[in-house]
Amino acid sequence: MAVTSRELRSERRPLMSVQSGSVNSLAYIVTGVLALLAIYVVLSNIVAWGKMTYDDIVYGRPRTFHLTAPVGSSAETGRPSHFIGINLNRQVIVLYLPGGDASQVYTITGPYLFGAGEDLTPVSLRLADVNGNANPDLIVRVKNEEIIYINRGDTFELITAEERQQLASQYGQR
Repeated sequence: MAVTSRELRSERRPLMSVQSGSVNSLAYIVTGVLALLAIYVVLSNIVAWGKMTYDDIVYGRPRTFHLTAPVGSSAETGRPSHFIGINLNRQVIVLYLPGGDASQVYTITGPYLFGAGEDLTPVSLRLADVNGNANPDLIVRVKNEEIIYINRGDTFELITAEERQQLASQYGQR
């Protein structure tokens, strides 16, 4: 029995059968993933813009934070001291005005911030007695770091390694 070429062509079947429904569902999945990616990019940009705008409203440019409290000799006179924390071109600076007297301003130099956009990082200040001597110590907060300046009467100095060790042992015992 001889097979003609016409019969051979009629018996040929494609190696892979693609149904139009599976192509459509794959296209829908790819389109959905791309749409979700676009939504994520747009929303993350909106959130970043919102945070930047909030920081601009709260801290201004350059990023500035003010604190007023009775500290040191100003507590005895009844005139509160002023603290101004500034992120000035990536350099953290704290201005301490004892008793609000601008003629006796004391500058505390903080850390230098590295990285893109760090000139817009907010700085915050708070006072707390960390060493238990009944004098409020200055705590400078940048991002998630706190830098402690111990109250030495009329000035604030960066905490020493020995004082840090003492604080760690005190808080470890509690």
